[in-house]
Amino acid sequence: MTIYSLYILNKAGGLIYQTDPCPGLNKLSANEYLVLAGTLHGVHAIASRISPTAPTPNTGFFGTGKAVAGNCNTSGLKSLETDAFAMYVFQTVTGLKFVLVTAPGTRAQADAAELVLCRIYECYADYVMKNPYYSLDMPIRCDMFDEKVVEVTQVVV
Repeated sequence: MTIYSLYILNKAGGLIYQTDPCPGLNKLSANEYLVLAGTLHGVHAIASRISPTAPTPNTGFFGTGKAVAGNCNTSGLKSLETDAFAMYVFQTVTGLKFVLVTAPGTRAQADAAELVLCRIYECYADYVMKNPYYSLDMPIRCDMFDEKVVEVTQVVV
């Protein structure tokens, strides 16, 4: 699976992290990345509002009502596939969105993309949220997180 881009959006739709691990792709300007993040946030919000079925409550372990890491994405845009790319969205219970843009592929690739997003979420929890210098909803500037994202995305490529 070829990973084109990874975006992390805060609950308000602001872009807090962006990387393009695939070399040779055209880069966008900083402003274009911010517009893209806002657009993705808006489309996700609209998709969750027009969803034909109500999200089922996630009971988690032992029926406690707490979400488990793999089942946080209850409504909204989860994936989008075109002839040119595939996009996968993982939303946490706090509203943080992890967006992975890859080359189009098969159902097995969709499962692999979901696994990558879960691993990146784990890295976010370990290296960003445990960083005492990180302010919530601000751009992520953490070298260890960058290194782990590269490791996770290189394993899949």
